[in-house]
Amino acid sequence: MKVAIAGAGAVGRSIARELLVNAHEVTLFERDAGHIDTDAVAGAEWVLADACELANLENAQLQTYDVMIAATGDDKANLVVSLLAKTEFAVNRVVARVNDPRNEWLFGEDWGVDVAVSTPRLLASLVEEAVSVGDLVRLMTFRQGQANLVELTLPSNTPLAGKPVRKLELPRDAALVAILRGGRVIVPQRDDPIEGGDELIFIAPVEAEPALYEAMQIVR
Repeated sequence: MKVAIAGAGAVGRSIARELLVNAHEVTLFERDAGHIDTDAVAGAEWVLADACELANLENAQLQTYDVMIAATGDDKANLVVSLLAKTEFAVNRVVARVNDPRNEWLFGEDWGVDVAVSTPRLLASLVEEAVSVGDLVRLMTFRQGQANLVELTLPSNTPLAGKPVRKLELPRDAALVAILRGGRVIVPQRDDPIEGGDELIFIAPVEAEPALYEAMQIVR
């Protein structure tokens, strides 16, 4: 996969390293020459340019990339990069960093954003996840709230224990995408049993969340 990252600060570099480990092709855009350090992210291509400038993206042939990640520390810049990537170059997947949670409402389809990642919100979600058993915790929002990645940790005495995945009565449009059990990540199959203490990861629209909570608490 070919990925462009706007912003080569600590966040952008960390993302680039992870992608390179997984054998993706990565290009980092950075407008500050002082932040260019090719040794810091070995294997990435570096471009000294402002990703908010249309001409710079044209020179880099952004239309040939699969993903654009707007990872600067400036929300305005991330919105501009996202909009250009989607509307001018038809990049299939645009991921944007939200620095100020108050701006999160802007990071949606109107600005070309497919996935918005708010670090403060994500950290808050992880804290909630650590202390919440039997409650739905939103981990990430897609397309400005049209769907959410949510987690539910089952209590040890859940009545669902031993029930196979195929018999879970999930609401329409909700999908179980992963089961976290101990140190394992399980891609759920139809006959896999549910166990007490499982962390269940779902993708579901907001309106399905109450029914999803009910389905995970009640055996019919």
